[in-house]
Amino acid sequence: MTLGIIANTKKENVFDIITGLIKKLSSKGLNYLLDKPLYNQRSSLDAKVSKAKFAATDTLCKRSDIIISIGGDGTMLATAFHAHKFDKPVLGVNFGKLGFLVEVNINQMDQFIEEILTGNYIIDERMVIEGKCLNHKVEKLYGINDIVIEKGGWPKMIELSLTVDDEYVTTFAADGLIISTPTGSTGYSISSGGPIVSPKADVITLSPISPHSLTVRPIVLPGSQKIIVEASSLHSSVQVSCDGQRVFLFPPPLKIKITKSERPLKLVHTSLTTYFETLRNKLMWGIDLRKNFLDK
Repeated sequence: MTLGIIANTKKENVFDIITGLIKKLSSKGLNYLLDKPLYNQRSSLDAKVSKAKFAATDTLCKRSDIIISIGGDGTMLATAFHAHKFDKPVLGVNFGKLGFLVEVNINQMDQFIEEILTGNYIIDERMVIEGKCLNHKVEKLYGINDIVIEKGGWPKMIELSLTVDDEYVTTFAADGLIISTPTGSTGYSISSGGPIVSPKADVITLSPISPHSLTVRPIVLPGSQKIIVEASSLHSSVQVSCDGQRVFLFPPPLKIKITKSERPLKLVHTSLTTYFETLRNKLMWGIDLRKNFLDK
C-alpha cells in the first residue's frame, strides 16, 4: 500500500508532524509519496527522511492508494479536489483550527495507522456537485462543499433566477446563492441560515445570501434534479466560487447548470470518530451553553 501525503506548509511545526508520520509509516513497512510542493522545503524535514520520494500532486494522487491531508478544512478541500479526479480516498489529519471535515487529530496518528494496516476502516462516499456554464465556454466546475454564485466586488445585489428540472421556480435579488452538498451544509451554507444535512442524504441545498425579501428561504432539493441559475448584474462580472478556493469571474448574464456528479468523493472513515460526535464537539450542536454558564 502506498500513502500520499499532502500538507499545508504554512502551518507552524507541520514538518515535525510530517517527519513523525513518515518514520511511523516506514516502521510499519508502508510506502509513501510526498507532495512535490514540499520538495522546496525538504531541508525542514528530518535528515533521515529528507530523501523521501516526491511527486506532483496529480501524479501522487494517481499512484497512491490513500491520500493523507495534513492541515485544516481548507487543505482537506484542496486535497479532495485532486483526489476526486482520480477516484482515490482521502483521510484528513487535523492540524488547523476547526477541522470539521478531517477524520482524526494529530495525536491519533498511531491509531489511524494501525487501522489502515488492519483494514479497520470504511470508505464513505460523499456527493460532489458540478456546474456547467451554458453561455460561456469553460471547463466544468466542481464543488465538494459548494458552488457559490455571488456579486463579487460589486457593492449592490445581483438578480438570480432559479429553474429546477425545466420548471421556473422564482427570481430574487440577493448578494448571491450557495448551492451546497450535504458535506458543505456545515460550511458557508449554515452561516447563511441553511440546514445541517446528513452526509448520507442525497440532496442539494440552495441557500440565498442576504436576499432582499423575507419570504426567500433555503430550499432542499433531491440530488437527482437539474438546477439552472441565471445571474444578472450591472457590474462587469459575476463571481463563481468553488469550495471557497477556485474563483471564476464571468461577464453577465451568467447561466449555469448544477447537477450531482456521477463520481462521488471517497473519504476514509475510521472508528475514531462519528459524524454526530463531530457535530457536538466542533459545532457545539445541541449543547446548551447556558447550563455550563449557570453551573459556574
